Amino acid sequence: MTDMLTIARIGAQGDGIAETPGGPVFVPLALPGETVRARVTEGRAEDVEIVTASPDRVPPVSPHYGDCGGCAFQHWAADPYLDWKRDQVRLALEREGIDTEIEATVATPPGTRRRLALHARRTPEGRVILGFKARRSWRLVEVSVCPVADPRLVAAFPGLARLAGAFLEHPKSAPTLHATLTLTGIDVDVTGVERRSGGLSRDRQMQAIRAAADMDLARLSLAGETLVMARQPLVTFGPATVPVTAGGFLQAVPEAEQAMTSRAVAAVKGAKKVADLFCGAGTFTFPLATVAPVMAADASAGGIAALKAGLGSAKGLRTITAEARDLFRRPWSPYDMKGVDAVVFDPPRAGAAEQAMQIAQTKAGVVVGVSCNPVTFARDARILIDAGFRLDRVTPIDQFLWSTHVELVGIFRR
Repeated sequence: MTDMLTIARIGAQGDGIAETPGGPVFVPLALPGETVRARVTEGRAEDVEIVTASPDRVPPVSPHYGDCGGCAFQHWAADPYLDWKRDQVRLALEREGIDTEIEATVATPPGTRRRLALHARRTPEGRVILGFKARRSWRLVEVSVCPVADPRLVAAFPGLARLAGAFLEHPKSAPTLHATLTLTGIDVDVTGVERRSGGLSRDRQMQAIRAAADMDLARLSLAGETLVMARQPLVTFGPATVPVTAGGFLQAVPEAEQAMTSRAVAAVKGAKKVADLFCGAGTFTFPLATVAPVMAADASAGGIAALKAGLGSAKGLRTITAEARDLFRRPWSPYDMKGVDAVVFDPPRAGAAEQAMQIAQTKAGVVVGVSCNPVTFARDARILIDAGFRLDRVTPIDQFLWSTHVELVGIFRR
């Protein structure tokens, strides 16, 4: 039996939502205003047929659309899609009782993502496939193209599949190839290799190293441990050139990174000293140091080492000091930030409530919050606002194109 459903809105996880007498029904790949015919099971629509399409529906650009679990909004026109992301930020702030200016979502173009996590599996026929997980499933969808990825990464897919074969030695291994495009070539860190049986054998390590050489990879590492490096992977942060840590964090899209750093730099202009918390390898540190001395901290010792290695690569920067420190267990206190009049913090998805409490007690007049999670950003924003800050504005940034993921930059002043 099938039901006729009218889509009222898009939920936070990207599904269309139809309101029915039996409660909300979640409809994948649907748009507001559409009428669909579907079989409903436990509040979810299956075997969906579009009866009346939205005028905002556009043809998807990927042949893997609908099966691949990524890019769930390829079928949505750009303007309403970007407005939806802006609305997710508004809703998160409203839940905390925060009203502020929310700027239009900053768009990023297709073909610009420099970092991908590609899963590898061996088929029953023995062929190695590379791809992404299917929607709401552990099944792997083999991909031949990826419209969001830099074309140089897409061109490497066949070679990466051959490379992945070396890491499928143990039947319990489920390798993921974290491929990053850098200034000196592609850097690959492999995770998900079974270790209890002794890890990857020497023969398979040599097989992987030969495959990396055939592809001319800049570096190949296994769970952050370098197997072979032909060239040091490098990226630029502002005027500095910085080595990439094996398995370390890097913003996925350079254009999105620029949108975030430029707003942070503009906000702190005139500051005498800036604290950059959760600094990683210096994504914000080096651009900030073009306008003021910077004190930086992050839990990743590798990230701090990379930041320090990049110090000599740029001229004209103000003084930078950096410390490896777990800011969740030991957040910087007002004493640690003595003399700081501007703070930038860019925590993981969990946010940084304890660190926000410490920032609130400083004499800083400007705080820039960068986040990949509007919900935890709003929680931390509430802490700062209750301490006397006002949230001047928030800018959503669409770093992960056609996904439900929203990045943002918020500017606080007092």
